[in-house]
This record gives sequence, structure tokens and C-alpha cells, in this order.
Amino acid sequence: MRMAELSAESGVPVATVKYYLREGLLPPGERTSPNQARYSASHVQRLRLVKALTEVGGLSLASVGAVLEAVDGDATPHETIGVVQEELAGPPPKVSDEAAEWATGLLQDLAHRHGWKWHGAENRAVANLIAALATAKELGHEQLAERLDEYVALALRVAKLDVEVVTGLTSFDKIIEAGLVVTVLGDRIFTGLRHLAQEYVSFEVLNRAPGD
Repeated sequence: MRMAELSAESGVPVATVKYYLREGLLPPGERTSPNQARYSASHVQRLRLVKALTEVGGLSLASVGAVLEAVDGDATPHETIGVVQEELAGPPPKVSDEAAEWATGLLQDLAHRHGWKWHGAENRAVANLIAALATAKELGHEQLAERLDEYVALALRVAKLDVEVVTGLTSFDKIIEAGLVVTVLGDRIFTGLRHLAQEYVSFEVLNRAPGD
């Protein structure tokens, strides 16, 4: 298909397609003349993927570029998911050293109990988790930390479901792409379901006068 058809099929404007080509987010098409190229279904899929990552996943184009570099390179599905998690996490907010030290100790102990490798705050996901726990402490809600093991049990169950979706595929390329989609869009899906569940449970539990 030509550029106009690629744009129509993917739902991405021609100007945006050209920009993605210049930035390397979309591989070049097959050149048919000095000013013309032909594109395939794989280009449509790549454009839809970029659109999903930016519009639904909320990733910046710079983050999408980093993720796609891993997808197109020699990274394993596990390594690709690690890149995605780093880009999703973004830089952590600033918290006090005292609160950060408290949260770090909790997570180190948690990792030890569950046999997880401790990555430390150089990992963005860990750094953001430290910041979230530290902020809860600074707000006087340390009780969140008392339920960490229960949150871990839930997180492990969700992670196993995610990996089952990926491992059901036979193509290596599809496994990598599915891992990317599950990680990015799965976050949005699970967050949405969690909010729906909170609405239901809070109505059942909190929508009553004290003493009822």
C-alpha cells in the first residue's frame, strides 16, 4: 500500500507517519521510485502499536522510541518488559531521606522474604515504589505498609496471568509485542478494574453512617 492507504488503514495522519519515519519509530517502506515507497501490514501494525502506547499507555515518543529499540534489537521478552517498566515508571518524585530510608528497608526485607532479587533504587519502578511508601509515611498513613505481603500476593497472581498470555504464543516477535502490550495496556486495564472494584466495595462498606 502507499502512504495515503497506510494512513487510512492505521488511522494515523500522513504528516505523523512521515514524522515517525524520520524519527525511526516506523521502518522505511520498500522504495518503488525516488519519491514513492510501498508499505505492508507490518507497518500498519507498528503504527497502531505506537498509537496505543502514546494515546492509551501515556508514553512519550521518546519512551516509545526506547521501547521499540528494545523490540527491534536482540533483547529477550524479559529484557523488553524491563525496558517498558522503566519507561512507564518515569523519574521518581523527591521524598525526604528519612522516609526513603524507611521505605527502602521495608522493601529490602520484602524482597528477602519472597526470594526476589533486590534491584535497589537505580531501578525506576523500585524508586517509584520507595517514593510512594515514603510519601504514605510522610502523610501519616504507614498502615499501607502493613499490608505489603497481601499486595505482593495479588501482584504475583496478576503477573502470572500476564505471563500466561504471552507464553501462549508461538512466534518470538509476537511474544515480544504481546509482552509490551500486556505490560503497558495491562496497567491501564488493571487500574481501571481496581477503581471499579473500589467503587463497589466502598459503597458496600463506607456508604453507611457510623454505627450502622
